[in-house]
This record gives sequence, C-alpha cells and structure tokens, in this order.
Amino acid sequence: MRISKVLVRLVLIVGLSIAASVHADVIKVGFITKFPADFFSTLQNAAKEYASKNPDVEIIFGQGQSATDTAGQINLIESMVSQGVKGIAITPVSPELVPALDKAVAEGVKIVLLDNDIPSWKGKSAVVATNNLEGGKLAGKWLATKLKAGDKIAVLEGVPGVPALDDRVRGMVEGLGGLDVKVVGKAPTNCTRELGVSGAEDLLTANPGVAAIYAACGPPALGAIQSIAHSGSKQHVILVGFDALPEEVKEIKAGHEDASVAQFPKKIGELGVDTLVKVIKGEAVPPFVDTGTAIVTKENADQFE
Repeated sequence: MRISKVLVRLVLIVGLSIAASVHADVIKVGFITKFPADFFSTLQNAAKEYASKNPDVEIIFGQGQSATDTAGQINLIESMVSQGVKGIAITPVSPELVPALDKAVAEGVKIVLLDNDIPSWKGKSAVVATNNLEGGKLAGKWLATKLKAGDKIAVLEGVPGVPALDDRVRGMVEGLGGLDVKVVGKAPTNCTRELGVSGAEDLLTANPGVAAIYAACGPPALGAIQSIAHSGSKQHVILVGFDALPEEVKEIKAGHEDASVAQFPKKIGELGVDTLVKVIKGEAVPPFVDTGTAIVTKENADQFE
C-alpha cells in the first residue's frame, strides 16, 4: 500500500514537471495589424495556420481601427508586453509607435515589422514585407505600355508619409521610364474606399482628360470605379490599383479596373511569425524578407481569385 502511494506521488510529480516544462517551452508572441480589411485578415489567418502547425507557438492577436490609429496600436503593444510576449510582429501605422516599441525592446521583446518598415528605427529585428518600390515599378511599367506621350495621370495616395505607401507612388513614376506623361494631381485616401470616391471625383473634375488613375491601395481603387462611372468621361480612364484584393480581382474580370499589383499577404503573415520565432530562438534572419509582387490583369486574374 505504501509503495503504491509512493508511486502515485512520483507519477504526479513527474507529470506536473512535464506539464510545467511543456508550458515553459511555449513561445508567446503578439501579432498586431492595422485595421479591419481583407488584406490584414489574410495575414492573421496565415499566422493562425502557422500556430496550428507549431503547437509550441501561442499568438495573441490585436488590430487597430484605421490606417492612422496610432493610439490603438500603442495600447496593443503595451498590453501584449504586460502579458509576457517574447516578441511582437506588427504592421506599424506610423513612426509615432517608436517610443512604445523602444520600451518593448527594453523589456526584452523582439520586434518584426510586417507589410511596411519604419526606416529610421534601428530597434527592429527584421522586416517582412512586399518590396513596395518594386511593386510600384511594375504598375508604372504596365501603364507605360498603355499610355502615350502627353497623357495625364492622377494619383490616389495611401497615407502620405508612410514609407511603404510613398514607395508605391514613387515606384510607379520610376516605372514609367522616359515616357512623357504628366502627373496632374494627387489625393490622400488613408487607404479607404470613401476617400477614394471623393479623391477620384475631385481629381477628375479638376483635370479633364485624365487618361489614367493610379491608386496606391486597393480600397481607394474600388472607390475610384464609382467616380469614373459617374464622371461622364467619353474616353476610357485606365485604373490601376495596388493590393489585388479579392473584390479588385472581380472588378478586373468585369472590366471596371484594368490592373492591380498583387501582394502575397499569406506569405507576409506566415513568414512574419516564422521570422519572429527564429529571432526569439536566437537564429540568424535576413534584415528584409521580400514576399514578392505580381501584376494582375484580365488575362491572368483567374490565378488570383
């Protein structure tokens, strides 16, 4: 009887020790995205899929309310640090996050930036993102095959001052090469459909004869479809977006949007978490992980549904 009791106690002690060891080996990380949108939902779903395949990784998710919700992201960073995360993967809305990120790093938390960089901030362990400059160049090169010298282009910006979004515009202009076309106006959109509608309407009204509109984000491109339809323009206004959102792909197939630069958000989400976990484990990672871009047109839209 005594031997049995001793054995039971030993089994309980060993079991508790194993459970404690397993719990200690779990890597808890945070995953913060900008705002509710298909693109960021895909990032989150990819991260969840990664966690399902890697039981030693626990992910706490958070999301801001808009493309400019700095306060919301700061609150999420602070909350996750207080919950004991070892690292945070985040799509930063602005450089204003740096003080909060610095505090996290000071607490030993590793930071991997997703989707866009904060170029001046040295505290990051890596950036996992689309090469937005190269993506913009793809759009510009495609537009250069459709436009002629003297044509006018209007631009729907994302959030001016955000490097990734600015690179999309700068890359488009570079991609045009030596073609003698003129950018007649730009309108900020905060990457929203509503400001895409009003911005495109203002640009078309102020600049009769615009041959093309380039939108640095998917939602404003979708908004521009409405404005182009209501503009009464007798010529076809070429519309090129960036993101190739599922709804954009449908509009491309329907002929309402001409092209969009596809990102690969699933790769960003999956590689973002994987890179963060490697950093936490002390493994070497590249400072920038390029997740690729492609131009989507009616000819290849089926591949991006």
